Amino acid sequence: MKLHRDAYLHYLVLEKNASPNTIASYRLDIDRYIGFLERRHHTSPDRVTERDVEGFLRSLREANLAPRSVTRTISAIKGLHKFLLADGVTTNDPTGSIESPKLARPLPDVLSLAEIDSILHQPETKSADKRHLWIRDRAILEVLYATGIRVSELITLKQQNISPEPGIVRVLGKGSKERLVPIGKSALRWIERYRKECRVQLHRYGASQDVLFLNARGRPMTRMAIWNIVQEYVRKSGIRKEVHPHTFRHSFATHLLKRGADLRAVQEMLGHSDISTTQIYTHIDREYLKEVHRTFHPRG
Repeated sequence: MKLHRDAYLHYLVLEKNASPNTIASYRLDIDRYIGFLERRHHTSPDRVTERDVEGFLRSLREANLAPRSVTRTISAIKGLHKFLLADGVTTNDPTGSIESPKLARPLPDVLSLAEIDSILHQPETKSADKRHLWIRDRAILEVLYATGIRVSELITLKQQNISPEPGIVRVLGKGSKERLVPIGKSALRWIERYRKECRVQLHRYGASQDVLFLNARGRPMTRMAIWNIVQEYVRKSGIRKEVHPHTFRHSFATHLLKRGADLRAVQEMLGHSDISTTQIYTHIDREYLKEVHRTFHPRG
């Protein structure tokens, strides 16, 4: 079974462009499953029954495994058996009638337009030696909100990927999939200011490899550095809600949909492979509409 596991994980990497995190999680899930089967003396996929799978899932629930982890494990073992079936290793699929429980997706926190504006205007210092850093920080915040890109995409964004004339950014997303995202004039102005006044100075200190945003040592920035920047200016703005870099992505999508943007267009800009992932923002929009109705309708 472990040889079949390795073949399946290899397939996910080569054919499905699965991320290292997904592979690591699936490996743990399948190893737990194989251990359960071995205790039942099942060493061949031909001998596994639906009752075995149900017993394994019951053991996960009895161990108080989080519902999201159970759902991921079901996905892993269903994928494994479907792979073995398609590959001709077995004619048996004991997971065929096993359904994954539907998880309620928590609605992400979203910033209002006023809160976004407040955060964007926080980077400022009278200290001449730190001027280049606050200009960089303002550009980072502007890009996060203007494009809705992920932090992993932001820290690998290269200068050559920005086309000011058509106002487009070429983004390399998950699974090395490339997409084009529009970017507004305000963000472009701050990028240009950062490049002219600051990046030239930062570039002298290290090897940038054309990466747009650099740290004080002239090297590409890390996820934690971006997280710290966001936290600093959220604190300065006095906003009490929990805000992280991904909150800008949620806000980007929600504000577009509130103003009538097409769901498919937002899906494309966010780089979601499945539109159901994007649809969570329509739920946020409905909550907003309910709030407006309660506030302004005479009998709300």
